[in-house]
Amino acid sequence: MKIDFDKLGNGLVPAIIQDASTNKVLMLGFMNQEAYDKTEQERKVTFFSRTKSRLWTKGEESGNFLNVVSIMIDCDNDTLLIKANPVGPTCHKGDDTCFKENNNADITFLSHLQDFIDKRKQEMPEGSYTTSLFTKGIRTITQKVGEEAIETVIGAMANDDENFLYEGADLLYHLIVLLTYKGYRIEDLANELKKRHS
Repeated sequence: MKIDFDKLGNGLVPAIIQDASTNKVLMLGFMNQEAYDKTEQERKVTFFSRTKSRLWTKGEESGNFLNVVSIMIDCDNDTLLIKANPVGPTCHKGDDTCFKENNNADITFLSHLQDFIDKRKQEMPEGSYTTSLFTKGIRTITQKVGEEAIETVIGAMANDDENFLYEGADLLYHLIVLLTYKGYRIEDLANELKKRHS
């Protein structure tokens, strides 16, 4: 990876930090070569502080580290996109992201969940509930989708919102398992809905 630290004239490049699970943009910082090298070596996001003129590892005081999953560079070689798993809130104000008001991306966790379920289907680890569903096959999976759909309806009709959301989450999970079994993804359903909407 060839990073152009000279382009801005101060030896720094912007680094956008994104939640690896939800794709939420968590924060923006700056890195020089030393900060980048430390981030690569320790797998914890380290910036160069422009106000303190020194390196600082996010979470060095709070414990709210950003554990690196991947580092990408843009087409001009002067901006980094770092996907990380946050430990605790990222923002110094206690929020999960510095862009909280305009960054509601929890829905993208469904894609992350499907990636996890896809991996389960490939690896089939023993003792996994998801593995047991794939092993038992489509009859069991579709039966579970039906059961969870009924339980979701019951929760809604009983005005039991807590149970409604709990069973609705179970329904989505089993539906994604079924999609994976059939060779589809949750994005295929989103695309179908998008076509109908237009």
